[in-house]
Amino acid sequence: MHELSFGTWLIHISSVIEWIYAIFIIYKISTYKNYNLYFWLSLAMVPNLIGAMCAITWHIYDNQDALYGLVTLQGIFTFIGNSTLALASFIIFKKKETYE
Repeated sequence: MHELSFGTWLIHISSVIEWIYAIFIIYKISTYKNYNLYFWLSLAMVPNLIGAMCAITWHIYDNQDALYGLVTLQGIFTFIGNSTLALASFIIFKKKETYE
């Protein structure tokens, strides 16, 4: 297996840090009076973060075949995360219609 370049590592790590930061910002927004639905959006982001951490862990160990299950987990968590994000976005959209 090939080692990742410095630039690729920089993008991987900064993306995970950015995702964590986005989760916390959206959670903070959800604590305001009329934005409590955004709590569910921040919670829906967590499976994608877990998937990203699976991928990074696999890369840390130089893509060993023994850890190939992490690739499967990453795919599963990405699917779950995309589904929960779509559901949370749809719920926010529908609830916002009732406030207008």
